Amino acid sequence: MSSEKTRRRFLEAAGLTGVAALAGCSGNGGEGGDGGDGNGDGGEDTETAETETGGDNGGSGSRLSWHAGGTGGTYYPLSNEFKTIVEANTDFTLNVQSTGASVENVGSLADGSADFALIQNDIAYFAKNGTGIETFEGNAIDNLQGVATLYPETITVVTLQESGIETLSDLSGATINTGDLGSGTQVNANQILEAVGITDYNEQNAGFSQASEQLANGDIDAAFVVGGWPVGAIEDLATTNDIHIVPISGENRTAVKDAASWFADDTIPAGTYSGVDEAVETVAVQAMIATNAGVPADTVEAVTAAIFDNLDDLSIKTDFITVDSAQDGMSIELHEGAAAYFGE
Repeated sequence: MSSEKTRRRFLEAAGLTGVAALAGCSGNGGEGGDGGDGNGDGGEDTETAETETGGDNGGSGSRLSWHAGGTGGTYYPLSNEFKTIVEANTDFTLNVQSTGASVENVGSLADGSADFALIQNDIAYFAKNGTGIETFEGNAIDNLQGVATLYPETITVVTLQESGIETLSDLSGATINTGDLGSGTQVNANQILEAVGITDYNEQNAGFSQASEQLANGDIDAAFVVGGWPVGAIEDLATTNDIHIVPISGENRTAVKDAASWFADDTIPAGTYSGVDEAVETVAVQAMIATNAGVPADTVEAVTAAIFDNLDDLSIKTDFITVDSAQDGMSIELHEGAAAYFGE
């Protein structure tokens, strides 16, 4: 795929998710809002859940809009655990919504239709600094602010064993699902393919759950999934099909990290997915909670405290989400409410 075509796809994604209007949205965001879901988890589908519109975000007992990711990934179930914790420990109601994930969520934070959202740390940096991908070039999102980093978002390239795809080089000429249009997954997939010199491929765009179905039906050869392992959609696929996780290792890993400094070494442990009995080397970015400057400091501090004072109530990514690591990889300035909680 040519770089020009890739740029056009990002612009198409921006149009689909409302991110194209970001140039006029920088500055303080509005209050309250509603949302939608996708791939960047980490994990994203475009199925919409919890479609109520959020209320104002300015005081006790008000409704907050929290934009997650696809139902087949990690963002959505983790966000619903945050919802349970916040509602049990504050007077706020969290309206969790499934969206196209990172890039779409930035747009929702920028225009104030989301109060909080999960995004990737690389996408956060691109948006805040108006760089990195065409969607944000010259359109810095000034009101985007950080709350906390959470866990590594593993890049998983999944195929079926019968495909014969063993390495990234084997993806040349293949039909590849790179994630929802405008998602962090699509950004990462195109970065990785370009870094290792794969330009001849047919790009498909869908969330994790649909990508799993496409693989099972033979409609695609491989799919990129970005999310904390285990990703539910891959687990489901592995129960009915013999899957293969394509490694990003050796010279390919070096090339990917040289091309994009956001990627760090990661490994998917043996046994994470049925039939994958050996550890698989790959790379990862970082999931984070973001907000906008228009959300009051006491609101952000209360939500942050509720989550991080009650981490024992989580069942997802518990080995990674800690108070001590909550600023590791933070790529944008902290909201004053989060800074107050973490003592920054």
